[in-house]
Amino acid sequence: MTTDTDKGRAEDWLDAAYRLLIQSGVDAVKILPLAKALNTSRTSFYWFFKDREALLDRLIDRWKAHNTEGLIQQTERYADTVVEATLNVFDCWLDEQLFDSEFEYAVRNWAMQNTKVAKEVAAADERRLQALTNMLLRFNYPPHEAGVRARTIYLTQIGYISMHTHETKAVRIGRFADYILIFTGHPCERSDLERFVSRHAPNLQDWLQAYDQRRAAECLETN
Repeated sequence: MTTDTDKGRAEDWLDAAYRLLIQSGVDAVKILPLAKALNTSRTSFYWFFKDREALLDRLIDRWKAHNTEGLIQQTERYADTVVEATLNVFDCWLDEQLFDSEFEYAVRNWAMQNTKVAKEVAAADERRLQALTNMLLRFNYPPHEAGVRARTIYLTQIGYISMHTHETKAVRIGRFADYILIFTGHPCERSDLERFVSRHAPNLQDWLQAYDQRRAAECLETN
């Protein structure tokens, strides 16, 4: 008798497919390697999915549910100021539970060789940009300006992902105050930065001290 444990679960297959996509790209996401990774039979795949294409469709569904919905939810979070609202979005760039950058990179690479996936990516981009634009409209930016600023925020991050840019968290956060000023036209106050850093740095005071030292050194270099 074949049990559910023997077959695995649909989510197990999907998790394994996700890992292979991240590690090696979509061409590596095939039934036999997945079965080996799960230590189960190839035929058990068909208990859960009609074919490989059905599995790949589920991967796209997972990407949309995680990255697109995660970003949109952050744009809709309560904020007193546009600086706070934008920092809510910046949480996505540091927390993979909100936005998985490696998943994003893999899907965008996949889209370069698959028209169907490219259409999904284009649709996701439009939804995300509209959500960012709506966020800025709440803070009374004119519609055209809100759209341009939304594109600046979003496309800067997509550039980071597409170039596979790697920075330490300290370096990345250290630039966020400047990004805020550029993206919104408003300064990031010390209190805003402290609240944001407290969500992402385990030792707030140590981080802030190092941040202040770096900024002071930069000022000396430019004078």
